[in-house]
Amino acid sequence: MRSVVKKFKALSDPNRIRILKMLEQKQLAVSEITFVLGLLTSTVSQHLSLLRDWGFIQDVKEGKWVIYHLDKKEMNESCRELFFLVSRGTENLNVIHQDAEKLKKTNLFDLCKGHAKEQKGIL
Repeated sequence: MRSVVKKFKALSDPNRIRILKMLEQKQLAVSEITFVLGLLTSTVSQHLSLLRDWGFIQDVKEGKWVIYHLDKKEMNESCRELFFLVSRGTENLNVIHQDAEKLKKTNLFDLCKGHAKEQKGIL
């Protein structure tokens, strides 16, 4: 029973649903998700940890980045079914479309360059 409740709890937050919808489009690093959502890195990391721990997403270390991805084939059946329902229920939401458009303009390397300049006080 506990695992079922955790899965529903994972989907009870709008930002986690937005993250899932973004990861449905492509794999992403924390900085890309942070940029699109406009949240603190620590908040996004917490959301990603919960989604990973509850079986919705996976991560892989690539160089200095951790890349998150959604692999419906690797999800257990209950996660896959819940994701399908969430995906169908959010198809026509403006915020999901806005996130998708912002994501198309987002580039991990550009975000990192901007962050490095910001830390050096150039921006």
